[in-house]
Amino acid sequence: MKITSKGRYAVTAMLDIAINSHLHPVRLQEISTRQAISLPYLEQLFAKLRKQQLVSSVRGPGGGYLIVPSLDQISIDDIIQAVDEDLDATKCQSQGNCQHGQQCLTHSLWCELSQSMRAFLANISLADLMNKQDVQQILMRQQGKQPLNLMPDLKAD
Repeated sequence: MKITSKGRYAVTAMLDIAINSHLHPVRLQEISTRQAISLPYLEQLFAKLRKQQLVSSVRGPGGGYLIVPSLDQISIDDIIQAVDEDLDATKCQSQGNCQHGQQCLTHSLWCELSQSMRAFLANISLADLMNKQDVQQILMRQQGKQPLNLMPDLKAD
């Protein structure tokens, strides 16, 4: 089990919009350029995100995408579920028929892992992610600004 590029790109794109939509809707081409994600792939993801009402589209000149709910109301799990990402650690899709139609020895372990991952991602909002220090430093780099040196070099004389 791993989060595929579909889930990673969806979270990255939503974070990009959260950061850059304060002045205007964000075009997918802008996200594609900033985040090195192919435009056709973003179009597929945003069809799903729009269907789940996490984003809305604005047509015409100056159009693009805006986040619909507030940033603190969207969890990372919401985004991952919206693009049909599977975070199930079991090989039986939690059906319990993993070993010749019967439950395997480690079924409950993998079910608990899946539940823990979902709970972890459900407790992180897009706003939380946006306010992380490393995200802010990467944002500054992407905008061509020099990141703040939060840990000055302590060199012995």
